[in-house]
Amino acid sequence: MKIIIWLILCLIWGTTWFFIKIGLRDLPPISFAAARFLLAIFIVAFIIYFRKIPLPKTKHEWNLLALTGILQFSVNYSLVFWSEQYISSGLAAVLQSMITVFGLVLAWIHLPNERITWLKVFAVLLGMTGVATIFIEQLQINSVMAFVGCVAIVIGAYAAAQASILIKARGGNLHPASMLFGQMTFGIVPVIIYALVKEGNPLSFNWTWQAIFCVFYLTIFGTIVAFWLYYWLLSRIESTSAMMISLVTPLIAVLVGAAFLGESLPPQTIFGGLLILGSIGLVVFRKKKI
Repeated sequence: MKIIIWLILCLIWGTTWFFIKIGLRDLPPISFAAARFLLAIFIVAFIIYFRKIPLPKTKHEWNLLALTGILQFSVNYSLVFWSEQYISSGLAAVLQSMITVFGLVLAWIHLPNERITWLKVFAVLLGMTGVATIFIEQLQINSVMAFVGCVAIVIGAYAAAQASILIKARGGNLHPASMLFGQMTFGIVPVIIYALVKEGNPLSFNWTWQAIFCVFYLTIFGTIVAFWLYYWLLSRIESTSAMMISLVTPLIAVLVGAAFLGESLPPQTIFGGLLILGSIGLVVFRKKKI
């Protein structure tokens, strides 16, 4: 069951790159992200109310969700959406895979049972090499803003890894739905403020049916379903295994882009994909760890 959920998450988050790219044709980046998470908050609140899912009860739990919500949704997602204005999606994917590196170190600090091993280090580096191999033609930085975008993506990767590790270490008693609701409620506020100030009135945007569909897909599958499953999985496997998903999603994104957007498939995709799959095999599927 855990392996199936892990694979489903790879598939879902691998397709989100496609819908983000399509949605950005009509919507400004930060407002696009805000619409996605605002809609998700209302849907999750509806589910919590009718299923009578308990919300956090202590100040400590709410503080945890506030911190991780800002890290995951305010910092990480906003920086990803913003940075893709200045750098290629391939370069963003490579830098976003730093989540696994940060996660490896942070797990060693916060989770005593998850030690850094040479096998994990080798597997993470092998996977990142695979991602870089696939996107090697997109790794150039051509301007100051592109460099700033790269730094922003790395900061976002750190924020995402820190959020996952803190949830793994301190949020074991919380229901995935209440975790997601709390995180998005806190994390959406800075995003909305920035979007209104920098991008203007959302009613004036080009809300095509295509853009609306992308928002709904990213809300329901890329946010609610994915994070619900991710937090369920994170409580049951090592954090390193969970965050290795970020190495697979770029490979899926390339295949989806080639299949549905007519994008050319880099000739080195097979070799890079084999490196990624090898890294996953060393950590995720080794001796039935999950």
